Amino acid sequence: MHRNAETLTRFYRAFAALDADTMASCYAEDVEFQDPVFTLHGKRETAGMWSMLCQVTKAKGADVWKLEYSGIQADDRAGRAHWDAHYRFSATGRMVLNRIDAEFSFRDGLIVAHRDRFDFWAWSRQALGTPGLLLGWSPMLHKKVQATARGNLEKFLKTG
Repeated sequence: MHRNAETLTRFYRAFAALDADTMASCYAEDVEFQDPVFTLHGKRETAGMWSMLCQVTKAKGADVWKLEYSGIQADDRAGRAHWDAHYRFSATGRMVLNRIDAEFSFRDGLIVAHRDRFDFWAWSRQALGTPGLLLGWSPMLHKKVQATARGNLEKFLKTG
């Protein structure tokens, strides 16, 4: 297995165990992260997001948490994986199955770019219920979720 594929396997194994410290060890200091909710710059923000999500899941949803990953591929520069997260969305208590495709770039065995792609509308219907069903396609709801998530992360980083 290529060493970058080993890095991804270590990352997802740690994620399945809600081990944010091991996840953080897979990232370079200057990592860039993007998904439909977050755009993050640097290891502090990116590792902070995973730490926040792992802590919330341990506190409010460890009984239902499950992460499955597959399709890990990597070479010297790039990699990809697919992962499915089964969890309780803490803000509403609703159950979510989020299906995510990830792309990575590497430098010296560490992740320098991480992009997760998922269907925001599908996620919002599950996580938010009727508001997500009716407005999950709209830029207004998307921006509200992004702003709330960013505010939660900034608060977490200040107290953590």
